[in-house]
Amino acid sequence: MAILACAVLAGAVVGGLIAKLGGWPVAGLALVLVLLLVVAVFGAVRRMTRPMTNLIDAAQRIESGDYTVQVPESGPRDLRSVARAFNEMSARLKASDVQRRSFLAELAHEFRTPLTVIRGQAEAIGDGVYPGDASHLAPILDATETLDRLVEDLRTLVLTDAGSLVLHKEPTDLGALAADTVETFKTQADAMHVTLSSDAGANLEPVNLDPARIRSVLGNLLSNAIRHTPLGGAVKVAVNRSGDSVALTVTDTGDGIAAELLPQVFERFVKGASSPGSGLGLAIAHDIVAAHNGKLEIQSTEGSGTTVQMTLPTSGSE
Repeated sequence: MAILACAVLAGAVVGGLIAKLGGWPVAGLALVLVLLLVVAVFGAVRRMTRPMTNLIDAAQRIESGDYTVQVPESGPRDLRSVARAFNEMSARLKASDVQRRSFLAELAHEFRTPLTVIRGQAEAIGDGVYPGDASHLAPILDATETLDRLVEDLRTLVLTDAGSLVLHKEPTDLGALAADTVETFKTQADAMHVTLSSDAGANLEPVNLDPARIRSVLGNLLSNAIRHTPLGGAVKVAVNRSGDSVALTVTDTGDGIAAELLPQVFERFVKGASSPGSGLGLAIAHDIVAAHNGKLEIQSTEGSGTTVQMTLPTSGSE
């Protein structure tokens, strides 16, 4: 359309010059100048429309599921800004798609293991290979419990991702909650020959929290600490005031975490080679603490133990 308009304009100009000057030499020169103008306008139009054409083509590829597409960041400043934003969006979509595929693959693996145990054991009992007594039903029950925990973990992840995790907060003595939780893990610690203790500072302010959710976070931290602490080791839980917050610290004398794994411990399905868990526990713990406007931090040296600190604002500072 732009080229047609320029051609019409050129014809009108040349026609006017011919009529006015009565000769072709001047008109010919004018025609050359007008044609040069048309070429210049055509080039400018191409420079303007090419970035838009690239964006339209790239958007269609994104719509079809190709998240690898990128567009050249060229043209006027505003179009370059749009292209840059488009490329950032495309990169995020690609990363999200890779993460989704990885998540589904890991999830399928986590479900496959207990389901294999249940099926194998049930078939053996059904075929008369094993009697249907308590000892042979126990692996089925253990695998069922594993599936139940995994489903609950996934439910919590979905709720936190959607911002729909409901917290039933109430003013709570975090020191007392920690002491009660430690008592429930004493049997497990004794069986592993690990010393488990708790200590709460004086004059602790109440914390407005969801007791069940925070108890589950502490339970996950204690379970990890006891599991990775060798015979004769120790796990200690301490609760102290830290400014306008209350800090709960779990310290163990265990194996520690490998340096290359430490920055990723709060990511989903990340776990050490010897860990029997799903790799979701710390990710969920981190999300729950974040939902309380708190922080969960971890320090560890391989071979020298691990310290995990949960910091929560007191009721008066929220």
